[in-house]
Amino acid sequence: MGNAFPSKTLGAFFLVDADERKKMKRPWKDKFHCAFKGMKLGMRGHSSFFVHFFFASMVVAFAVVLRCDLVEWSLLIGCIGFVLVVELLNSSIEMLYAILPEDVRSSRFEVLDIAAGAVLVASVFASAIGCMVFVPKIIAMLGF
Repeated sequence: MGNAFPSKTLGAFFLVDADERKKMKRPWKDKFHCAFKGMKLGMRGHSSFFVHFFFASMVVAFAVVLRCDLVEWSLLIGCIGFVLVVELLNSSIEMLYAILPEDVRSSRFEVLDIAAGAVLVASVFASAIGCMVFVPKIIAMLGF
C-alpha cells in the first residue's frame, strides 16, 4: 500500500512503507560512525559543553579524592551523562531552529528557551545529587 508522504521528500524512516525501510537499513558500523560524528558536531562550537566538561572533570576529581564508593560513582557518572545528553539534545534543537525560515523563527523563539530550561533543570538536579554525595564526605573529612 502506498504512502501519502513520498520518502524522497521527507526522508523519514517511519513515513515509508516496509519494503523501502528494508532498503534504508545501514550496517552497525555506519550507525556508530554517524553517532560519533553527531557527538562531535554537538560538542564542537558550543561553549556550554566546555563548561559542562569542566564541571564533570571537577566532579571526577572530587570523587577520586573523597574516595567515593560504587553507588556514589554510579550516581555521579549517571548525572554527568544525563546532563551531557540533555545538552546534546539542546544543541540539536538549536541546529534545527537555525534552518527554519525567518518568519517561523521569529514567532517560535520559545522552543530554544524550553530546550535551555531542560539543560538548566538537568544541571540543577545533577548538582543537588552531587551535593548529597560530596557534602557529607567533606563534613566528615573536616571533622564536624
